[in-house]
Amino acid sequence: MKYLVYSVASWLLLPVALVQGLRMRARTPRLLPPDGRPFGQFGSAPEPAYRILVVGDSSAAGVGADDVRETVGCQIAHILNEQTGAMVSWRNAGANSAISEEVRDHVVPNLERLPYTHIILTVGTNDMKNFLTARRFKNGFGGLLYALKAKWPQATIIWSPMIDMRMVPGLPTALSHILQMRAKIINRVGHRLCRERYAIAAPQLVPVDKSGFSADGFHACGIGYRYWAELLAHTILETEDIGRDAADDTAKAAE
Repeated sequence: MKYLVYSVASWLLLPVALVQGLRMRARTPRLLPPDGRPFGQFGSAPEPAYRILVVGDSSAAGVGADDVRETVGCQIAHILNEQTGAMVSWRNAGANSAISEEVRDHVVPNLERLPYTHIILTVGTNDMKNFLTARRFKNGFGGLLYALKAKWPQATIIWSPMIDMRMVPGLPTALSHILQMRAKIINRVGHRLCRERYAIAAPQLVPVDKSGFSADGFHACGIGYRYWAELLAHTILETEDIGRDAADDTAKAAE
């Protein structure tokens, strides 16, 4: 019932969101992805133990970071290498302003078919701010999960839900509350689709303070991407521990 309230209230407040959104766009600098190759590796071995693909919107591309080494994909790989000693390769594949269905239709089909072990999804923010309906997000995000699973059936897919929009410093107060209602709807659908379609929803990132945001007050900066990478690297390692425990239990039961 409360999600119906969020939907109705946010649509009624759409004129306010449009006015504040246009004003924000007019005064906010448009940032570009950092220079540098969107792939790399840490460690040395015949083959990487982890192959990380970060795919999605501008956050996957690292918009807001000053250097490609500060992007979330590169920092996840660095953290995993530090904590496990294993060789880790990474690849960023993001498109500015992309909604889920655009990532499904235009980004995923053009990616090389490398044997990625983990795929990090950063989508939903543009679906939310564009006021896409829950049904349309379900079709776009659900299709994206199927497309990824079909192309990389052995990979663990991890979706990162949106942060609380009220914590984004670049958003006017009224707009942040309106977008938070839309974010709750999108996050709810995303969590349900992950359960249904063999993906994992990571814990929601909670920004520490404004220092984690870039000059536009909306995207992360290098520090913010570091917080995010730590959360996602922990999710990857925790998922592996759960999988090993389940395998051990199965083996014991078979004895």
